[in-house]
Amino acid sequence: MKTNYKIAIALVAGTALGAAAVQGLHAQAKPPGYVVAEIDVSNQEAFTKEYVPLAVKALGQAAGYKPMARDGKTVAIDGAPPKTRIVINSFASLDAAVAAYNSPAYKEARKIGNKYGTFRLYAVEGLAP
Repeated sequence: MKTNYKIAIALVAGTALGAAAVQGLHAQAKPPGYVVAEIDVSNQEAFTKEYVPLAVKALGQAAGYKPMARDGKTVAIDGAPPKTRIVINSFASLDAAVAAYNSPAYKEARKIGNKYGTFRLYAVEGLAP
C-alpha cells in the first residue's frame, strides 16, 4: 500500500514540475516583431531591380525573418487607402526587427533604395505566442 502512495506522489510531483517547466519556457518566449514599411516609389523598375534584392538578402539574415506582405493589393476599410507601396515583415522579436533594419547590409541597401523611394518604417511588437 505504501508503494502505491509513493508512486502516486511521484506522479503528481512529476506532473507539477513538468507543468512549471513548460510555463517557465513559455514565459521566456519573446513575442514576434513586425516592421511595416510605407514606401513612395518614384522609379518602380529601378527600385525592384536594384534595391529589393539587396534589402531582402540583408533582412533575410535576421532571426525569424519572414515576409508577410509585399506590395499586394490594399483595400481601405475606413478612410483613404495608402498611396504608397506597403511591406510587412515578421521577425523573431522586436529586437531582431530593429537590429535587421540597423544592420550594415541593410543600410547599404537603403542607400540605393533612397534614390528611388521615400520610406516610412515602424516596428511593432506582436502578441506573445
